[in-house]
Amino acid sequence: MKLFLSKTIKLLLFLTFLTLNVFAQSNGKSAIKGVLKDASTGETIPFASAILINKSTKATVKITQTDINGAFSMVDLPNGIFTFKISYVGYQTMVRDNVSLNSTTGTLNFGAIKMNVAKGNVLSEVTVTSQKAAIQLGIDKKVFSVDQSLVSEGGSASDLLQNVPSVQTDIDGNVSLRGSTGVKVLIDGKQSLIAGGNVAQILQSIPASSIESVEVITNPSAKYDAEGQSGIINIVLKKNTKLGFNGSVALTAGNRDSYNANTNLSFQNSKLNVYGNYSYRDGNRLIGGYQNITYFNSPGTIGFVNQATSSTSADKGNNVKAGIDYYLAPKSVVSLSGGFNARENNRNENIGIDQLGKLGNPLILSNRNNINDGTGNSFDLNLDYTQKFNKPKEELTFNFGYSEGKNDNTQAYNTNIYNKNGIDVSLPPSIQHTINNGDNTNYNIQADYTLPIGKEGKIEAGYRSQIKLGNNTQYADSLLSATIYVSNNKLNNFFSNKDQVHALYFNYQNQIKNFGYQLGLRGEDASLDTYLEGFNGNVLYATPGRIHYTRLYPSVFLSQKLKNDQTLQLSYTRRVNRPRAWDTNPFLDVSDPFNYRQGNPNLLPEDVHSFELAYSKYWKAVTFTSSVYVRQTNDVVQRVRSEPNAAGIITSTPQNLTRAINSGLELIGRFDLIKALNFTANANLYQSKLVGVPAFGILENSGFSWNANLTGNLTVVKNVSVQVRGDYRAAEIMAQGKRNAMYGLDGGAKYDFPNKKASLSLNIRDIFNTRVWSMTTNSGSTLVDFQRGMRGTTGNLTFSYRFGKSTFNFNKPKKTEQQDNRTDEGSF
Repeated sequence: MKLFLSKTIKLLLFLTFLTLNVFAQSNGKSAIKGVLKDASTGETIPFASAILINKSTKATVKITQTDINGAFSMVDLPNGIFTFKISYVGYQTMVRDNVSLNSTTGTLNFGAIKMNVAKGNVLSEVTVTSQKAAIQLGIDKKVFSVDQSLVSEGGSASDLLQNVPSVQTDIDGNVSLRGSTGVKVLIDGKQSLIAGGNVAQILQSIPASSIESVEVITNPSAKYDAEGQSGIINIVLKKNTKLGFNGSVALTAGNRDSYNANTNLSFQNSKLNVYGNYSYRDGNRLIGGYQNITYFNSPGTIGFVNQATSSTSADKGNNVKAGIDYYLAPKSVVSLSGGFNARENNRNENIGIDQLGKLGNPLILSNRNNINDGTGNSFDLNLDYTQKFNKPKEELTFNFGYSEGKNDNTQAYNTNIYNKNGIDVSLPPSIQHTINNGDNTNYNIQADYTLPIGKEGKIEAGYRSQIKLGNNTQYADSLLSATIYVSNNKLNNFFSNKDQVHALYFNYQNQIKNFGYQLGLRGEDASLDTYLEGFNGNVLYATPGRIHYTRLYPSVFLSQKLKNDQTLQLSYTRRVNRPRAWDTNPFLDVSDPFNYRQGNPNLLPEDVHSFELAYSKYWKAVTFTSSVYVRQTNDVVQRVRSEPNAAGIITSTPQNLTRAINSGLELIGRFDLIKALNFTANANLYQSKLVGVPAFGILENSGFSWNANLTGNLTVVKNVSVQVRGDYRAAEIMAQGKRNAMYGLDGGAKYDFPNKKASLSLNIRDIFNTRVWSMTTNSGSTLVDFQRGMRGTTGNLTFSYRFGKSTFNFNKPKKTEQQDNRTDEGSF
């Protein structure tokens, strides 16, 4: 690992030096500076994106960000006439036109630029225009504006996440960050109970068109929940930020009878903000693949099992989100919001199964049909209160959240044997039914306080309690004869759990000239209580379980702002990855007749220590950020495959292993080559090492892997834009094998109607049908080759229409007020 780290650091320094030489320019002595503030509170806005554009050539001259105190500075500017823009997610983009720079300008100070989404613009010449910046970098997170993603139009949140740098999703919707699983996925900063909290199904049920931005937090500070091995992904849904009455509607039709609809309505004035969103998703997925098992030391006569799978999955989902913000006073806001989700999933799977002897002779040849019908609904309610004070940046917030979800699944497994020992036979079908019913309830109580200290410092402190309750029941029966079914006690279970986390945190942040630091400590008291009822033969038994631990989670962030828009940051955090509900649930999943899956109620949480060194740089046409990271995970959780029984059945169960070490180099770049062309590139190179566990027959395993993606945007002609995205994932090691490499290409095009209110877009995902998930696992006694992929490409046609405008006019500030807000304005 030391050798790899040495090489990655050298590579980072080399790339930095190379890029500096290619892009660094210093062809003028003029400068622009200012401070960005919230007009209603006076608080500064950090990490907003500022851009300077040549008015005649439309070329980008300079890009920078506001620092932790909302200040920005552009130096070494050429002479000419320019347009200045500054933007931040949730605020209107502000534009200053006809900025004149010449040899006598010197430093042009815009003073305090005030942004106010509730009461319009403060500066009389400032106008609202343009899109938000595609990438915004904060001290502990990256914000990616994804509402302009053409290749995911009409798709799900899972499809959209594939367009976000650092993030990958597989065919089942499972999410990884920088090549590692154990990601905490939040919706609007909170956990969702859609499908009982199953992240894959949550992402499948949310349309991409309802998402505004994605926040990627690879090394969260003590202010955030400590859960998440590789970090946090927060999906921010669209919410009103415009005055007056506004709305939009989007309708999508795709191949395989897939349809989406999304509508937003909102009204806002100086006292009230009311918003609502409804979306409907009806998608069909056709999946095919195979699984071939070779038995080396089978205790029975079986030597090989070859399975060919073909399935159709139909997903329907209704999502409603609504809320109201009411200004009790200029600095006091109370908010009530709620959401509702109802979903259906119907999967029909056909499996051809060939069981062969050790010499390849046929033992049993059969066909199996699996039918799964799932329904579920969930709702959440949130009450929030925000109190700001006369002292800028001082703020107190409260949140009470309640959510509840129900999920029901019915499976029917019908197996027909047509050949036995090489002889055609006609036997009665083997039929089994399994019914799963579950309900979940979550409570969240939270309070946060921010207090500015001195000129640059601030203290953040808070309390949070999360309580999760879950109950799951499984009942199974099997066909005995004719129409008589008998209960299958082996699969009958009742499982309940109570997961509690109570936390206190404290952060101190300050800045000494260009050096900033943040020190934090989070203390969490966590417990997981489980209760299992099952049968041993016909005898009912009960097994209670409890895991309790109290931990401290420190975080340290050090940042140094260098010359020419460069920033260097070093951070350390301690994290935890708690077992998911389905990993602790011991119910036996028998949907695959030769690969059973079950949970482990005795799983311990993973203990994670993460180090990261990050560098960012802005040029007139390039935004570049890079990170060298090392992450050690103790008590790492991975699924372990058992030895096969006499019937050849393998059971996979999550287990705590020893430790895993991941280290790597990540590069992200945004390139605005010309006005009509830009692209975003991301590459992640990493080394994985898993320490061996002889008790589970796992040897030490290590290997190098990498992934990369590239998204290009081109304006072909006026009102017509094209987007192309390609990605590649190299082979990667696992505890008992490896995942094979794969790649894919997506494309989209969009036409904006001349009225700027309507648009028509078309996209095709996986154009060459190459995204195939495959892996090889070797447990010593078995070798498994597995492959799954979508059958064919998917395409969507989307029509969008936006309506409404601000109906509230605000008087321009008097000249004396403008002078108070801006000093040394030059030719403005």
